[in-house]
Amino acid sequence: MKNRYLYLLVLVFGLLVGTIPATSSGIMEEDGKTNGGEEEFDAASFIMEHVADSHEWHILTKKDGTSLAIYLPVIIYDRESGFHFFSSRKISHGHSYNGFAIAHEGKYAGKIIRVDQDGNHDGSKPPLDLSITKTVFGMLVAAVILLWLMLALARTYKKSGTVAPKGMQGVLEPVILFIRDDIAIPNIGDHKYAKFMPYLLTVFFFILINNLLGLVPLFPFGANVTGNVNVTFVLALFTFLITQFSANKSHWRHVFAAPGVPFWLLPIMIPIEIIGLFSKPFALMIRLFANITAGHIIVLSLVTLIFIFKTVLVAPVSIFFVLFMDCIELLVAFLQTYVFTLLSALFIGMATAEPEHH
Repeated sequence: MKNRYLYLLVLVFGLLVGTIPATSSGIMEEDGKTNGGEEEFDAASFIMEHVADSHEWHILTKKDGTSLAIYLPVIIYDRESGFHFFSSRKISHGHSYNGFAIAHEGKYAGKIIRVDQDGNHDGSKPPLDLSITKTVFGMLVAAVILLWLMLALARTYKKSGTVAPKGMQGVLEPVILFIRDDIAIPNIGDHKYAKFMPYLLTVFFFILINNLLGLVPLFPFGANVTGNVNVTFVLALFTFLITQFSANKSHWRHVFAAPGVPFWLLPIMIPIEIIGLFSKPFALMIRLFANITAGHIIVLSLVTLIFIFKTVLVAPVSIFFVLFMDCIELLVAFLQTYVFTLLSALFIGMATAEPEHH
């Protein structure tokens, strides 16, 4: 009876965090296995596996150890054999297919590599991976939702004209006005803000939608998109490129010939200013990635307490703190979206600001 209640609580946790780990309630033996012959639960591996990107969408692990997952398409290009298209099911759980497999250790861990007949890496570089991974699929879902919202909003404006907004328009319009009046205009200026509004609106809603979808534990949501450093790197890169290509002469003058700085000090100041150009987008990238990932890790850590202590008594405490952390993550989702958009507008405004004449 105790085991039944334990697995019922496991199911509740699976709905909360979008995954159910394999575990057992048996007594641990000295060899690291339970008396049922199952391996000891590894909390660290479980957490990192579900935070990281994957070629499959794990739903749950049954009591007998088999997994229920949605396998995503694999698209790779190999220099020797060209393009390959197949389901990730063929290379899941350590299997190989057509000379390809997923590396589980070493510097290529998590990547698709070429293997020999014995299943060992043949020493070549990994092929070009264009697969639809969990993160890519999550971004596609967010992009579809974003397009649907914006196109619906545009159609509403065309039909209603100056009529007071209602429905979805009534929800989105205050947010758009907030970005314009409290982020874009104060940081970029009245005369230049309109040029950058499309980017600021896009990055705001894209990050916000992905942050919120990451909190929904049901397929096709729950992907840790903004907790992937590659995604935040590209977002920060867009801000960097837009900032530098929009910069005026005054901006570059402050970088390479700061006014009021003695000539002999320029060899020191110029490298510092150049480093500053890259440190700003780097901070954007790390801030968003670290905050979103940390929230998911904390929630998963609280979930694993049940399987570490192997007692139903821990479940109520874990449930309480998981719900509390979900509320905190909801706040963080909005806050980090605001911070990323605000700093992007600030960097753009600093690069396009005209010098003051007295």
